[in-house]
Parts: sequence; structure tokens; C-alpha cells
Amino acid sequence: MTHRRLPAARELARCFLAAQHPVTRQWVDDAVRLDLLTANRAEDVTLATDLELAALRARRFAPHLPAETFLNRWTEVEGDLAAMMSMRYEGGDPRLPFVDATVTSRPFTARDLPALAKAGAEAYPALRPRYLRLWSARPVGWFAGTGSDRRFLAGPVAALRAGFERTPPTELTLTPATTLEHYEDAERAYADVDVNHPLHPTQATIADREALAETLAAGMLFDVRVGADWAGYVAVTTTATGDTLGMPAYVVQELVLARRFRGRGFGPHLTTLLARALPDDGRRVLVGTVHSGNRGAREAAERAGRVDVGGWIQVPLATA
Repeated sequence: MTHRRLPAARELARCFLAAQHPVTRQWVDDAVRLDLLTANRAEDVTLATDLELAALRARRFAPHLPAETFLNRWTEVEGDLAAMMSMRYEGGDPRLPFVDATVTSRPFTARDLPALAKAGAEAYPALRPRYLRLWSARPVGWFAGTGSDRRFLAGPVAALRAGFERTPPTELTLTPATTLEHYEDAERAYADVDVNHPLHPTQATIADREALAETLAAGMLFDVRVGADWAGYVAVTTTATGDTLGMPAYVVQELVLARRFRGRGFGPHLTTLLARALPDDGRRVLVGTVHSGNRGAREAAERAGRVDVGGWIQVPLATA
């Protein structure tokens, strides 16, 4: 059942802000975040009301169904709990449907999960979504019986510049990239990880060449070097607004080391060197998403001073 009144983007922004990790509310003033989150959540309202946009999505994912099928739904779940239900597809793949309910009227608890799953299954039955995706600031493993998804690792740029317990090795440097000549090397670095870790391709993939070309033009792509040798890429963007949690942020777009430079403890130092290389007005936060199953990457980020401030969980749906 849906609510009679669709909340405005500002109301949705307040709901999402209430679910954020307390430490992030010390980093950025709530008023600043509300403005940024309101702009983000405007898309939820648009997707709940724009039939032309819904028709475009229907033609792409299920042309046999009416456009209304793809409208977002502000759904009553139980008691004071409501959720913005939205139909999504992993990587835009029509074979991998799920329901997103990132915005809920209040932070949910483990007791709310059965009701949320029921509402998610009933929202888009004809599309047979595999799971319901929810946002929570709770740590990994807090909700039993749920699937893993991406975590947000973040920290103020100014604080990350100080580094962690050890000084970065003198041979490890970041230099602004001037070309994409090492893109194929970066692709091979991903492929090398995939060989030994079969789940890695579902957890992390290299940014496409066009996206990195834009980052290069913006001066936000860096070559990692060990001595004179190219060792990897680090890149950030300021345009991935949905991944900032409403904070003025640099979002990690790429962080990859070639095989022969892995296992040498360089990972945490890359965060330090990146923070030192980025312009900062004292307000920006460095944010990156890491799959919860990628323990090595999560631990490297945390050692460098970034904090796990929450992430998505997946609740299996009976429609799958």
C-alpha cells in the first residue's frame, strides 16, 4: 500500500540524513548536507511521477509491461515505517533486477526486515526482483540473513593528509597522469586479481576508458609509481553525487596496483598520498565504496584513517 502523499525531496533528504553515521554529522554541517541531499532525492520524486521517464525504462527492461510498472512508490511498510521503493538493475543488466529502498521514513531495525521484504516483493511482482537493497550505518554483519553489498569508507581530506602510523615509503609516489597510456596495464591488474578471486569481477571493475579520460582532463587521475616504475592508478571524481552521502566530497573512482606491487603494504599509503595531492578547502571528505567481501581493501582504507560509515545490505525476496 502506498501513502496518499508523496514526500517532497527535502523530506526525503531529512529521512536519509537521520540514517547517517554519527561521525559524518561531525564532519559536515547538517544544513549543507540537507541542501546536497535534497538535490539527490529530487530524482526519487521524479521517478515516482514522470510517466515519460518510466516509459523509457519500461522499453529498456520490460517492453511488454505498462510504463506505470516502473514508477517509484512511497510505500507504507508497517506502523511508522515507510520506504521509497524503486526498481533497479545491477549494472543496467535486465537479468539482474532488485528493489532499492535506500530512503526509509526512519532508520530500520532487524525487526523491520520481514515487513520491508514483504513490501519490496509486493511493489514490483511482475519484474521478479531478486532482493531488496537497504541503506544502514550499522557495521558489516549486523543484520543476520542479509546479503553483502558495498560499504562507504570515508574521512575528511585534511585529517587523512596526516597519514597513519607509518610514513609513506619514499619510493612510492603519486604524479598527475598526462595520458591513458597505462590503461591496458590497469586492465591486466584487474584480470590478475580475478584469476585468484572468482568473486572479484562482481565486486570491482575498472572504470571505463571514457570515464577515466574525463577524470584525466579534470586533473584527478594519478599515476602510482614505485621508483621509476608505473605501479597503478588512483583517480577521484567530484561528479558522483549519489556516492557522497550528501557531503562535499572527492569520490574514489579508481585505485588499482599492478600485481608485482601488491602485498607490499602500499595500499594504506595511497590514501595518504592522494589526500595530500588533492586541493582542499577544509570542507571536503574523501569517500570510496568497497564491497563488504573485499576485506583487504576495507582494512587498507581503515588503516589509512577512513571510517566505515555504512553501506547497503541485500534482503532476499520470495519473488526471485
